[in-house]
Formats: sequence, structure tokens, C-alpha cells
Amino acid sequence: MTREELNQKKHQEIINEQRHERRKKVTIIIFKLSFVLIVSFILFYLYTTYISSKLISVKEERIIDKNIPSNFSGLKVVHFSDLHFGTTVFYEETKKLVDEINYRKPDLIIFTGDLIDEKYELKTDEQEKIINILKKLDASLGKYAVKGEEDEEDFDIIMKQSNFTILDNSYELIYDNSSHPILLVGLGSSLKDNLHIDNAFSYFDAPENNTNLYTIVCSHEPDSISNVLEHREANLYLAGHSHNGSIVLPFIGATYKEKGSMKYYDEFYKVDNTSLYISSGIGSNGPGFRLFCRPSFNFFRISSK
Repeated sequence: MTREELNQKKHQEIINEQRHERRKKVTIIIFKLSFVLIVSFILFYLYTTYISSKLISVKEERIIDKNIPSNFSGLKVVHFSDLHFGTTVFYEETKKLVDEINYRKPDLIIFTGDLIDEKYELKTDEQEKIINILKKLDASLGKYAVKGEEDEEDFDIIMKQSNFTILDNSYELIYDNSSHPILLVGLGSSLKDNLHIDNAFSYFDAPENNTNLYTIVCSHEPDSISNVLEHREANLYLAGHSHNGSIVLPFIGATYKEKGSMKYYDEFYKVDNTSLYISSGIGSNGPGFRLFCRPSFNFFRISSK
């Protein structure tokens, strides 16, 4: 073999070695990227499924309103919404929720709709289990609920047997060892064409009734507040449905919005003179998971000063 042929052979060997090293580096890079992506996916799944969608937080708020009667000053209200049983919430999660609520010894408990997820087929024995769990919720002045767009006949059965009073375009006067009550108004779902404001506020139809009562309005869809405040006044407005956006990204905010909560979807708004609080809900809806938007319930302490 000539010197020139030897040089060519050596040169080819060097080229082959370089190609081999490049392929090796590319393979290592692909492996590392694949590993990072797989680990990231697993962490994302674990966070959205078991942390962001399961661990319930409590949002405590002190509300000072001079309109609340002095005998109600210090009123404790728990507001929860959108259980969506059958999604990320089952019996254990519901039991923990009940324990967390009862631990705060509320005076009023208010649920603002969507109890069972519409995609979940609830069996009779499951219905009994849920009733036995929710029946343990304790509130000195009562438990109240309004319907969401997904609530059907099983909602009425479960809530009534769990000792909840259903306010369906109706009201209740709440007394506390005094002749000065507060007014609790429950609205029907606007998404089911069941919003009848005049019926819900029919207490004020009688001219002799006190028009200055401290008024709490409960509604599933927060956007209904616009229609309500055109005709009536409210001090406190409690709603659900939006899940506060389900997926909340830094600098962007809520990324998932539903009809009925297109305008109002965050935790809190001041609408005219009314304080609007929107629960982030307990279960999951829409995308089926949460990101940077943990399930929660609201705990209010309402004082006159």
C-alpha cells in the first residue's frame, strides 16, 4: 500500500471516529432531553393530580360592614362550591372537606352548586354514602344551597337528606337571638334559564318589610350579579362555577373561562357597593385538572367594625 493510500485510510478512520463521536454526543443529548421531558411530565402529572387538584386550602377573609346588625357581628360563614363528585373528589376528599369545615365551627354553611359531576353516574349506594358524609356538616344557623347547571334530581335528594335548605329563587330570614335578621337570597342557574330575580327577592314586595336588611346573595354563576344589581341591592354576593380559571399562569392569570363566568372569575371583585367572592371550587371541571389554582373553600368572619 502506497503512502498516499495509507494517508487516505488514516484520514477516513479519523472521519469515521469523528462521526462516531458526534452520533454519541447526539444520542446522549437526546437521552438527556427525553429523560428531562419524562421526569417533567411525571412531576406535572403528580402536581396537577395529587397536589394542585387534591389539597384543599382555606381562604379566610375578614369582612367589615357597618350594615350588619350588631347581634350578628362576628358571624362566621363557610362558602364552598363545585364539589364535582366523581372527578378529583370522592369519599375521602369529601370527608376531609367536612372535617376542615366543622373545625371552624361556622354559623352558616353555603354551597353554591354543582354537587355531582355531570359525567359521573352516581349509584344508589354512593348517594347514601355522600348523604351520610354531608349530614355531618354542622352550622349553628343552618346549611343552605343553590343549584348549579349540572345539578339534577339527585342534588335535591342528597342536599335535603343532608339537612340543607335549598334556595331556588327564594329567600330565608336568618335570626340569631334577636328580632333583627339578615336576609339570605338564593338564585337559580342562569345557564338553565332558571334565574328569577323578582321571585328570589320577593321579601321586599311587601312595603312594610325592612329594605335595609343585610343581604347575602348566593348564586352559582358569578356573571349573574350584573342582572341582579340592576334591580336589587346586596351586601355580600357568593358564587362558584368559574373555578377561578382552573389553570392560572404567572403574568397571564386565568386561562380557562366558562359561560356564566366570563366577566367575573377571580377570587374577589367589588361591584358597586357589593362584595363578590367566587369560590375556586373543590373538584375539577373543564380541563379536568388544576394548575396553580388549588381547590379551596371560603371562610368569612363578618363584623360591623
